Amino acid sequence: MVFAYWKHLSSCRLKQRERDERIEALPKAYREPLSDEDVKILESPISTLRSNVQNGTWTTSRVLLAFGRQALRAHKRTNCLTEVMISSAEEWAPKANLSGPLAGVPVSLKDSFSVAGWDACIGYSAWVGKTMQKDSPLVRLLRDAGAILYVKTTIPITLLSFESASDVFGRTTNPHNSKYSAGGSSGGEAALIASGGSRVGLGTDVAGSVRVPSHYSGIYTIKASHQRFPKYGNMTSIPGQEGVAATCSPMARSLDDLETFWKAVFEMKPWDYDHLCLEIPWRGVELPKKIKFGIMWDDGVVPASPACNRAVVLVRDSLKSMGHEVVDFTPPDPYEGLKIASQLILADAGKTVLKPIRRGEWNDPGMVNARKWFTLPSIFKTLYVWWVRYVKRDEIYAGLLEGWREKTMEEYLALVARRNSYQGLWFETWKAAGIDFLISAPNALPAVPHDGMREGFKACGYSFLFNMLDYSAGVLPVTKVDKALDALDPQIAAQILRKNAVARGAYKLYDAEKMHGLPVGVQVVGKKLQEEKVLEGMKIVETALRQNGCQYTQLSL
Repeated sequence: MVFAYWKHLSSCRLKQRERDERIEALPKAYREPLSDEDVKILESPISTLRSNVQNGTWTTSRVLLAFGRQALRAHKRTNCLTEVMISSAEEWAPKANLSGPLAGVPVSLKDSFSVAGWDACIGYSAWVGKTMQKDSPLVRLLRDAGAILYVKTTIPITLLSFESASDVFGRTTNPHNSKYSAGGSSGGEAALIASGGSRVGLGTDVAGSVRVPSHYSGIYTIKASHQRFPKYGNMTSIPGQEGVAATCSPMARSLDDLETFWKAVFEMKPWDYDHLCLEIPWRGVELPKKIKFGIMWDDGVVPASPACNRAVVLVRDSLKSMGHEVVDFTPPDPYEGLKIASQLILADAGKTVLKPIRRGEWNDPGMVNARKWFTLPSIFKTLYVWWVRYVKRDEIYAGLLEGWREKTMEEYLALVARRNSYQGLWFETWKAAGIDFLISAPNALPAVPHDGMREGFKACGYSFLFNMLDYSAGVLPVTKVDKALDALDPQIAAQILRKNAVARGAYKLYDAEKMHGLPVGVQVVGKKLQEEKVLEGMKIVETALRQNGCQYTQLSL
């Protein structure tokens, strides 16, 4: 046991020293202050970066220098980087394909992406030093498109958290407030992009892992439906888990960058790189002048906080003022969706995701609680569920708890069938409502304080639901927490405290005064494989907000 812990500490020190040495070995130019030209490069949309590289205004090396400088500044502020690949990128940049749709565009990657010659340990110390032998299909596509891959970014150990921390890489902080999380599991990406160290990067999402960090940090994303965006060949903590399939999706500093990147990837025909990617080219979408939006106000478990609710109200009022139809949408029981999804993702009682963790290795507080529950003897679980249901009179929490156990194959297949039936209910309800898009909060809360997942890990229904449904879903920033506008009314607080244990745990973290200035986004949801349509819906929402004086301001460089 002592030897195993020593190996863990040794691996962590090795990885951190390796990262520091790679930064120190970079030319002095990377540690110089930003120049006016750097700022111009960093503030340019990626379409402009591409054009200016192609017409000779900037070289690929000059663009890399600007983004490398800012990425190191962002890392110093937030601890957002894992693999610093800038030296390798310097060799690659002059050879980049200048005729490609991403010519000279620096692209950052979540740590899980496989890049030949670099680790993808995703926070497990046991995987440190196990370098990838080849590029994943998406990485090859990006190189062929002319992109410059220069850094990889932090994640939570296990990838199952809305915070990003591990013994291997340390804790990533929110660039808006260092006492709060940048999100997870694509938290490092969100922190880097929000800080201006990248304009576009790649993450993955199985329960909100690109959407919640985007919401926490004030950036943009669209979660793809399963097999729409290439993801094969990258590392994961739960290989083979298809009950709620993870998807790979881009995150960006603007809607323009998001659109340019999506189109560029599809111009490269990703199905020619990844055998699992559906052969569906990018499709132009023309929406009518008047759109019908539905609003889902509640996920059935945790009411949206005042700040998150206010963002949805701002969107509703702005859309109405532009002549769009906005209606309340009553979905099939979203609590039922959370029960199904939470059982599917950990149907093996977390054995696979927890197996690589060494003795003494730090684990996310939420996963620690989940592990404790999974390892309890059945008799204690039964008694505790009975106590929660009949003594505490908390049917919601009791219903979740009794499903969290290892499934037999027969039970798992029945659960998949239950998922399919639930998806059918949503299909019919959406069709009957006649809506084009659904608006909701991306999460009940803005960014949580560090170690908030100890109480808040179960509060993920607003995002997790749409993974289980396999719907396309985007997030865009709308406003920031205002301590005067978003304080929690004592009477409402009392109602929430009586609601259920999940809501009580989440609201222990909500404090509008301490959260003042943190970003708040909204989620724009479309049906399955409607990524292009969701992008157009996000444009409509952002235009409506701007025309009604709601202009979100990104962090300055």
